[in-house]
Amino acid sequence: MFKLSEIKELIKLVDQTTVHELEIENEGARLSIRKPGRTEVVNVQTAAPAHHTYAQAAPVPAAAAPAPAEAPQSAGRDLSGLHQIVSPMVGTFYRAPSPDAPSFVNEGDKVHDKTVVCILEAMKLMNPLEAEVKGEIVEVLAQNGQLVEFGQPLFLVKPE
Repeated sequence: MFKLSEIKELIKLVDQTTVHELEIENEGARLSIRKPGRTEVVNVQTAAPAHHTYAQAAPVPAAAAPAPAEAPQSAGRDLSGLHQIVSPMVGTFYRAPSPDAPSFVNEGDKVHDKTVVCILEAMKLMNPLEAEVKGEIVEVLAQNGQLVEFGQPLFLVKPE
């Protein structure tokens, strides 16, 4: 079953993005949110309870989402020869595992395909994002705590 605070957070996330429809099933409850002109909760149905384990998700492949033709952060820049690590989902971008911990990566850091570069939080689930490319971080495009969209460039990497 969804808590009211979770529903409010999802409505807020959908409202702040270009996502027009979101459907989620959790512990036997189904929630649909649509945004024709404004966000509204369309349907909440309860089904037979399903077993659900709360755990940290497996790393999300960086290459899972295609980069948009021209994102606001990269507009007007020469990106030839640079690889963009893009967000594979809508969520909150975190540069470090906790507020008092150092960032996973900084500009100038060398990364390889399994290097975790950030965490994307969606529905209180922390999803580590791996670089999936070997190279050097040229620029971090998102701000810590920023809501990011599907396909939004997060890092520029100079591949080796």
